[in-house]
Amino acid sequence: MTDLSRRTATLLTILGPIMAGSVDAKQPPADGKAQPNSYMNKMPATWMGKEEIAIVIYDRMTPLDVIGPHYFLGRLRGAKVHFVASSLQPVPCENGLILTPTATFETCPKDLDVLMTGGGTDGTLAAMRDPAMLDFLSDRGSRAKWVTSVCTGSLLLGQAGLLRGYRATSHWLGRPLLKEFGAIEVDDRVVFDRNRATGAGVSAGLDLALALVQKLRPLAFAQAVQLLAEYAPEPPLDSGTPDRAPPAVVAQVRELTADFVSNVREVARSGRVTPRG
Repeated sequence: MTDLSRRTATLLTILGPIMAGSVDAKQPPADGKAQPNSYMNKMPATWMGKEEIAIVIYDRMTPLDVIGPHYFLGRLRGAKVHFVASSLQPVPCENGLILTPTATFETCPKDLDVLMTGGGTDGTLAAMRDPAMLDFLSDRGSRAKWVTSVCTGSLLLGQAGLLRGYRATSHWLGRPLLKEFGAIEVDDRVVFDRNRATGAGVSAGLDLALALVQKLRPLAFAQAVQLLAEYAPEPPLDSGTPDRAPPAVVAQVRELTADFVSNVREVARSGRVTPRG
């Protein structure tokens, strides 16, 4: 081994756990169990839990919907975080990012503390038409302590029969579609109704996950992980909602996504899944 190779290996050994966040680079978790890094291990032992968390992933989804929440959920000491898909094959998401599942619909724990799914456009529509996906969500969602979604993931929960009669939110484009699934549309960034928790578009997944962490751990823990993330957003533009964006931009985005909106209505009206429980 050359001196350069030795220095590179040493650097990776030191930085690996830090770069990997909640996963210990020395011991890749085959079972999805989060391995806290050193500074998380120094937190009070009373902040230890044993949650089973399933984050559902599927082809062509928006990866930030789940990667953002994973940053916070993956720091829950003692929790096991599973990336769940129909198989263990790598999942190609939007924009070329690939995620690797750690569990399948069959091997995912039956009783979950948190069930989460993200959204997308064409990928979400395909998932809404997938009987295996809907059966999995309906089954695990019927027993999970928390049933959660980010962005248009709430439409997927709705198609699985999990939001009927619940207040919920979604991406601003998808929010009016919630009534197609018997949900009650709420124009908020994060909405909790009993054990359902839904987030608005993409970036709202961070808010949703942080709010969930606050419910699962003491306030000081949630504040600590927020501080570690330096999560204090100050976006350079103020066009993140339809009421703030220029009308021409809103019209353009609506035109770009018109087929998605009409297709969701078609899927919803072609047959709804009967909710369990």
